[in-house]
Amino acid sequence: MEKWIDLRSDTVTQPTQEMREAMYRAQVGDDVYGDDPTMNELERKAAEMLGKEAALFMASGTMGNAVAVMSHIQRGNEVILSDTAHIVAHEVGGAAVLSQAFIRTLHFKDGLFDAEQIRAAIRDRSNIHYPYTGLICVEEPLATGKVVPLERLQQVYQMAKEENIPVHMDGARIFNAATALGVDVKEIAACTDSVMFCLSKGLCAPVGSMLVGSKEYIERARRNRKMLGGGMRQCGFLAAAGLIALEVMTKRLQEDHDNAKYMAQRLQKMPGVTLDMNSVEINMVFFKLDAPKEVIDSLPEKMLEAGVKINGIEDGEFRFVTTHDTSREDIDRALDAFEKIIKA
Repeated sequence: MEKWIDLRSDTVTQPTQEMREAMYRAQVGDDVYGDDPTMNELERKAAEMLGKEAALFMASGTMGNAVAVMSHIQRGNEVILSDTAHIVAHEVGGAAVLSQAFIRTLHFKDGLFDAEQIRAAIRDRSNIHYPYTGLICVEEPLATGKVVPLERLQQVYQMAKEENIPVHMDGARIFNAATALGVDVKEIAACTDSVMFCLSKGLCAPVGSMLVGSKEYIERARRNRKMLGGGMRQCGFLAAAGLIALEVMTKRLQEDHDNAKYMAQRLQKMPGVTLDMNSVEINMVFFKLDAPKEVIDSLPEKMLEAGVKINGIEDGEFRFVTTHDTSREDIDRALDAFEKIIKA
């Protein structure tokens, strides 16, 4: 069989040959002692690129968000988030378990944050019956693949400063958002007090995410990371791949976005497929398929037989994701198989 085509997620990307060679050559030390030179360089580079004072390597995005919340709030504080936030939906309740935070979710029209809607949800600090609102969390881009306009993020951050509440961003794919908006990633990060972003996913590093913020904040985060078992030793091997992710892979994401649009254009011509082209802003294509349940349920298995990996339907939609590992020819082969199956 030809190579597997994997459209499930950008989490499945393989490290590039340049990354593999950099990992082999990496100089390492004990990161808990702070003497791993490659990790120190990665953290310096990450902070610089996002316009923050300091950065900290995390084993995963979930760990990064968990440490971020722990380092912002006190036990019992309330955290305001969107009802679709990854922290709420896909991180095993970590904010509640690890930070003992009270989670308050808001529903935003089209998922786009509304500063005044958030302001209205902030608790009256003078009322002893209420938890203290200790943190606002935003995402960029959203889990739906939509990119939040910079103006919306700026409005939320200005409001949060007026209310003296920090803002944390789950920016797992923040470089995709910056590419889609045509702005320097610093402009997005400037709307926050802390940002978590992934070196894996579309940037292709095998492991790792970064948390950036002020020096004081990252010092607290380093202690909390250690508590969660995230104080690693010779992790410069991972940092070497992370540096390639930042220096090289952030510059090629437009190709993935263009491939996603190409995929969407082909899909929308297929019988029973419904999708919104305007929502294809990064490397994700969400679509609905009008077909019998048995057809929809069997699609992952039938696509696998054709050499293509896809996830099943979730919340009424399929999601196909383009990556560095997915060429235009791969997309054509995958969609040819998909169309043949749904027509049959």
